[in-house]
Amino acid sequence: MNTIELLNISKSFNGHKAVDDLSLTVPKGTIYGFIGPNGSGKTTTIRMIMNILYPDAGTIRLFGREFLGSRLENVGYLPEERGLYKKMKVRELLMFHSELKCGRKNRREADAWLERFELTDWSDKKVETLSKGMSQKVQFISTIIDRPEIIILDEPFSGLDPVNAEVIKSAVLELQSSGSTIIFSTHDMSMAEKMCDFIFMIHKGKKVLDGTLSSIQNRFGTDTIRIQAENGKEILNELLGIESINDFGQVQELRISPNTDPQQILQTVISKTRVLKFEITKPSLNDIFIRIAGSQKKEDSHE
Repeated sequence: MNTIELLNISKSFNGHKAVDDLSLTVPKGTIYGFIGPNGSGKTTTIRMIMNILYPDAGTIRLFGREFLGSRLENVGYLPEERGLYKKMKVRELLMFHSELKCGRKNRREADAWLERFELTDWSDKKVETLSKGMSQKVQFISTIIDRPEIIILDEPFSGLDPVNAEVIKSAVLELQSSGSTIIFSTHDMSMAEKMCDFIFMIHKGKKVLDGTLSSIQNRFGTDTIRIQAENGKEILNELLGIESINDFGQVQELRISPNTDPQQILQTVISKTRVLKFEITKPSLNDIFIRIAGSQKKEDSHE
């Protein structure tokens, strides 16, 4: 069963088509990653799902029915632009959101989340006294206080340190295991690779990728070598059959040309320097993202 269905939706602003004939289905209980460059149409798509914006054309269904012009129920939304009532106390704020969403003040649920996120000592403090990381955790709790069936998270890890990011990640996976369907918009390709069941990429308003990580990688083949060698990039720059080098400092990713033999590259590098690591692999999601978005930028610059 699909929890969210987008059928040929389009949206324009002042003649600019932000979303162009987009169709997408999000199965129940999955984590669906939304990726794309800035200005690609991700946030516009999310706002249409949330009924904040209406599509110019097409149909959006949640739980099998349309909600155009009506209040959404059982949907939680954490926008990228964070915003809390700064003068309210933390627990009061969560009670307010609980009453808005499910008609009652669920103090037990709020206190359980505050304890889990190590915010109990701050529950009677005003929001304005919290650090940025604490505020983001409070906003996350306010989003899922009623444990909605659909949870839409726009850059949920932005600005969080690794410890707090881990806390949010664990909570998201727990909510999924309890039956929630999660849309997860991010620029963190590594997190998308590790967490998402499906990945959707939008670019210039159009869908360019949609599927599991494995199916997406299979489209691009096994044309990537990860190598760690003494003298690193200087040695690799001299190789034939290399289309591009992505330099990570200690490790380099090589994209090889068609019909290039990786074993020949290995032999050549070994003849010049000591190789610490050599791996033939599929391109990472980050590499695929750059290939699509980067190639389009090059095309635009030549127009």
